[in-house]
Amino acid sequence: MALNLRQKQTECIIRMLNLNQPVNPSGTANEEVYKILIYDKFCQNILSPLIHVKDLRKHGVTLYFLIDKDRKPVHDVPAVYFVQPNNPNIQRIVADASRSLYDSFHLNFSSSIPRPLLEDLASGTLNSDSIHRISKVHDQYLEFVTLEDNLFSLSQKSTYVQLNDPSAGDKEIEDIIERVVNGLFCVLATLAVVPIIRCPRGGPAEMVASALDQKLRDHLLSKNNLFSEGGGFVSSFQRPILCIFDRNFELSAGIQHDFRYRPLVHDILGLKLNRLSVPGEKGGMKSFELDSSDPFWMANGSLEFPEVAVEIETQLNKYKKDVDEVNKRTGGTAGAEFDGTDLIGNTKHLMNAVNSLPELTERKQVIDKHTNIATVLLGEIKERSLDAYVKKENDMMVRGGIDRNELMSVIKGKGTKIDKLRFAIMYIISSETINPSEAEAVEAALRESEVDTSAFQYVKKIKSLNVSLASANSASRSNIVDWAEKLYGQSISAVTAGMKNLLSGDRQLALTRTLEALMEGKPNPEIDSYLVFDPRAPKSSSGTSSSHLKGPFKEAIVFMIGGGNYVEYGSLQDLAQHQQPAKQVIYGTTEILTGMEFVEQLSLLGQKMGLGSSAAAASATH
Repeated sequence: MALNLRQKQTECIIRMLNLNQPVNPSGTANEEVYKILIYDKFCQNILSPLIHVKDLRKHGVTLYFLIDKDRKPVHDVPAVYFVQPNNPNIQRIVADASRSLYDSFHLNFSSSIPRPLLEDLASGTLNSDSIHRISKVHDQYLEFVTLEDNLFSLSQKSTYVQLNDPSAGDKEIEDIIERVVNGLFCVLATLAVVPIIRCPRGGPAEMVASALDQKLRDHLLSKNNLFSEGGGFVSSFQRPILCIFDRNFELSAGIQHDFRYRPLVHDILGLKLNRLSVPGEKGGMKSFELDSSDPFWMANGSLEFPEVAVEIETQLNKYKKDVDEVNKRTGGTAGAEFDGTDLIGNTKHLMNAVNSLPELTERKQVIDKHTNIATVLLGEIKERSLDAYVKKENDMMVRGGIDRNELMSVIKGKGTKIDKLRFAIMYIISSETINPSEAEAVEAALRESEVDTSAFQYVKKIKSLNVSLASANSASRSNIVDWAEKLYGQSISAVTAGMKNLLSGDRQLALTRTLEALMEGKPNPEIDSYLVFDPRAPKSSSGTSSSHLKGPFKEAIVFMIGGGNYVEYGSLQDLAQHQQPAKQVIYGTTEILTGMEFVEQLSLLGQKMGLGSSAAAASATH
């Protein structure tokens, strides 16, 4: 496929580590130069999922430090700086240069450095007579974190709170929008594509889309632009579509419990930057990496948890069989005299056995790792009866409500405080009309379990104001029957009977359904009102739609403002793989949040609006 974000970003970083020299096919620069790498916390997060320590060594990086640590001088060695363009970093670079810490400074900024900062850098190094040490200054346009080939995050914290904060002024909102636009611009510059942009009308999505459109237009007018089509980047003449949404478009996806492997690992074990720590069998914590180098994770991330457990078992049995096979081949027959006639055959088997050992060892490590993770997950699922949460939340979303007794039994049953709060919020979101006495009872039950109810009250308030939330859900519910018929070609009664099956793995999120419609490009009432921006078209025609803007599209980038999650990522990847022929969807977001982290942001907004239990407000102030 044409758009491999992970590969493109890694190539940019390797070029940067080689002092921005062209890199030969083996992936290293032509001349070996030993160097030091200096980065800030943000850029460390960009590097960590892509480059390991052994890769740094391969590219001649012998030492690496955080910029704010005290460092000793290392003479005769160039230093590669990879930092965000902000004032503290510039001051630190000037201080390092004036102390002549390193022989030469190759400065790489994660996004375009603003003019005033560049002037500060110049005047600071001139005043300390160290300007000759600055070899090069590069804008790298890498201000995003790529976690998988089709998954990225801008690592911009609490965007949802900032955009929905009732006290936020226009200036603050504009600053946030600008940050998001800069991040998206970096992604597009790295991919070297100018997409056609689509978004729903109004709200942050439109603000980001129109600002990004303007930024791309301005950039395309400049002489040395980053999107020269001659770069051979675009496999087809067709451009990708970039669809921008705001978290309120489908609030439920950020809150619901999910039973698939990838979302479970993220939601329960807190997968961060492709790493997680779980309690080991013998006590102590074990740290694991889950990325594209792990074949089991890549193959089974979208399966439901019980299927993953079966798959681990299968892999283990296969491994044992292969080990037995090797032992059998090299062990000879039991009790036979060794007469030398089979020496050549035996040697050959031994060679094969020796060669297959590393592969077998690696397989065993992967199996052990996932056995460990699955065991911890299973413990949590049983203790919190998460399977019941998943099933009941799905049922609520379909039926548009839940029986009162069932509702109360969940809230008074097993699960953590946050599990109960998430369930209560899902009840509010999925109910077509809210029964006040029922909502009161839920709130009282939450308080009884000592749960802070500000998030619950916040969502209830939004719902009563009838924001897009309600409409998005009624749409997804009235359509459930239409697309169930389309998907399964069954009568409605058969669908309702098989509802559990339909919903556990196959309930399409509104986001996925909307993207499918946008990629198909056929007239569709759900998306006909969506705005269209084409940064390459003359300004006058933007916002209207001409035929080439309608699709169909082979490649899409979906961007969620205000926090995304592995539930949406998985759903979009399923959509892409089940298309004939397969399409490609890259999913990005301002930050990747677990259900708990997102609910905490909702609680904060509730408190800012003066909602929630007084006890919680009091504890928040101490």
